[in-house]
Amino acid sequence: MRPDADNATRKRIRELEDLLHQKEAELALLTEIAEIVASEEGLDSAFATIAERARTLLTAKTVTIPLLSADQTSYTYRAAAGLNAEELSGAELPIEVGLCGWVLRHRKPWWRGTLDDLEEHERNLWEKRAGNAILVPLIGKRRFLGGIAAIDKLDGSHFTRHDLELLALFSRQVGFVVENAIYVEELETATKRTEAYRRQLEQSNQQLVRTNEELEHLALHDPLTGLPNRSLVIDRLQQAILNARRNQEPMALLMLDLDHFKEVNDTLGHLVGDKLLMRVGERFQSSLREPDTLGRLGGDEFAVVLPRASQKDALIVAEKLQDALRRPVDIDQNSFSVAASIGISMYPDHGPDPSSLLRSADIAMYVAKRARNDYAVYKPDYDTYNPDHLSLLRDLRESIRQGDIDVVFQPKLDLRSGIIIGVEALARWHHPERGDIPPYEFIPILEQTGLIRSFTLQILEKAVGYCTCCRQQGMEFNVAVNLSMHNLRDNKLPEQIREILDRYDFDCHQLILEITESAIMQDPEHSLEILDRLDKMGLKLSVDDFGTGYSSLSHLKRLPVSQLKIDCSFIKDMTRDEDDAMIVRSTIELAHNLGLETVAEGVEDEQTLEQLRALDCDMAQGFLISRPLSPDNFLRFMKSSPWAAHSANSIPSDIET
Repeated sequence: MRPDADNATRKRIRELEDLLHQKEAELALLTEIAEIVASEEGLDSAFATIAERARTLLTAKTVTIPLLSADQTSYTYRAAAGLNAEELSGAELPIEVGLCGWVLRHRKPWWRGTLDDLEEHERNLWEKRAGNAILVPLIGKRRFLGGIAAIDKLDGSHFTRHDLELLALFSRQVGFVVENAIYVEELETATKRTEAYRRQLEQSNQQLVRTNEELEHLALHDPLTGLPNRSLVIDRLQQAILNARRNQEPMALLMLDLDHFKEVNDTLGHLVGDKLLMRVGERFQSSLREPDTLGRLGGDEFAVVLPRASQKDALIVAEKLQDALRRPVDIDQNSFSVAASIGISMYPDHGPDPSSLLRSADIAMYVAKRARNDYAVYKPDYDTYNPDHLSLLRDLRESIRQGDIDVVFQPKLDLRSGIIIGVEALARWHHPERGDIPPYEFIPILEQTGLIRSFTLQILEKAVGYCTCCRQQGMEFNVAVNLSMHNLRDNKLPEQIREILDRYDFDCHQLILEITESAIMQDPEHSLEILDRLDKMGLKLSVDDFGTGYSSLSHLKRLPVSQLKIDCSFIKDMTRDEDDAMIVRSTIELAHNLGLETVAEGVEDEQTLEQLRALDCDMAQGFLISRPLSPDNFLRFMKSSPWAAHSANSIPSDIET
């Protein structure tokens, strides 16, 4: 082999060895950087190492690593090595400033040779400012990261193109590692931020739950004793009634009034009186079962709701409550002998709803107090003991004689067409001195005294008269009037209704009569006889508050009715209570199988309305559609409401007393 060939071979071997050493050094650097990034030292330490390795590679006085911001409007010296490193690290500058900004804007390297490629004015600018520096972009696989800059050589010489190429090669080597490290850091930062937001949101939700619970407790509990207030007592009473109705079992309500409590307040002050109420409440509570509800209605009045309780059970509880007061109550060195009067009412014997049970228990409590007995169970005869009864009866009789009982109308919605097809009218009595008297107060008085018959005929005549006036204005209404059990006992009722219809020349097919289950079941055979006579006259019959009584299917099949009205107690919770939803669905299916229409009462939200529509209910009414309206307001409603926007001249309406 020739000497020249040997020399060339040896030279090539040295070049390959140098390249191998270079690659090994590059691999060692990347491995070192990757290990630092993966260690607890983190990305800052990795950047510091990269800067130091670059400074060593170029024998530079200073090396910096400027990174571009996410919005590319500024850059930050993420790391620096050498002279002034501490001052430079962390500094942030706008991208328009400095030589680093030029490189980041143009995304190309800089060295003194770059001046030859610039326009004269820009060359003159940077020739003064640039100094002895080289900069190369730092680019990852997926995005532009920033750059690496070297300033001044240690030996005072200028950076050469070879230095620029070395720095560019170094930048490419570390670019991907830096990019991945930045992504890991951003991911960790985002994870920590997300976790912080999650914890903050969780804390906020917990605080919101606690606040809502506190507000709900304050809204439903007596601030003095901590017992349920009147609102919560009525709600618990309603729930007990619903459960008793479903299970066909009794429940009881007790009302308690402390005797001579006013004397304690007047003599020793309200502070002592408040302490006495608190102690009495504690004693009452300790005498009750867990399912029972003790509440303070106000003043010195308490109430106890006894679910699934017979009259015998209620009497036992009344004895326990009285026993709790037999020991004196000591307050501030004073000893009080406390007594209470207790009134007891039973579901369903003394009322079908909270208001009637409260009224009955209140009357019984008044009887116990007057008779100086520990307790009394309500009897209808006790109503005469109500101090307001005779006065209210006298005024009510006069209002009926003067025709002062008003009627308001609540529209009904046809669930298939989406328009108003009728109304229910409710009786309203405005007392000249006491203001508005609710129906649950004056209707029982009418039924107990026999005034209900003349009252019903008067409401019927007003309804027919209003319908006649509407007909004269081009509107046709089917008018429904509610009948009580006393009306169904009156053999003259069909002839009296016929006289009213004839007097107004009113079509009998436009009159609807509504009867409650309980009214029918008082005397089923006689009620059926009256209803058959009314049906033969062409009147439409409807069962009101269906589901709240104890009627049998055999009786329902015999009745000449064409419509069932589902009671609001089942409607209001049907979207939350599966039992109520099942009752409503079964009632609708039963009615349709018998060829009857269905009307849902007490619809107050869109979700309930849509569920009723899905169950194929025929009609709905409630506050969602409209509150009860005066005759004039109803006419305005029919002209402006979207529910009535497409109603034609024939607008059915149901008017109930």
